[in-house]
Amino acid sequence: MTTGEPGRPRTDRSPWNWLLVLPIVLPLLTFLFNADEPRLLGFPLFYWLQLAFIGVGVVSTTIVYRMTK
Repeated sequence: MTTGEPGRPRTDRSPWNWLLVLPIVLPLLTFLFNADEPRLLGFPLFYWLQLAFIGVGVVSTTIVYRMTK
């Protein structure tokens, strides 16, 4: 693949790619959501924190995409 510029191959070795580790490692840290309290709209911490992890994944993927394209 090329970058659109002749003679320059595409490289995937950007330091921005390390940001993609965050949405993988963050949900594995069980001490973050090993509690019933606090509650948000009646939902325990575990459920709304899982939704927050989805947001972290979307934001970090978007940042990496925009910075490396």
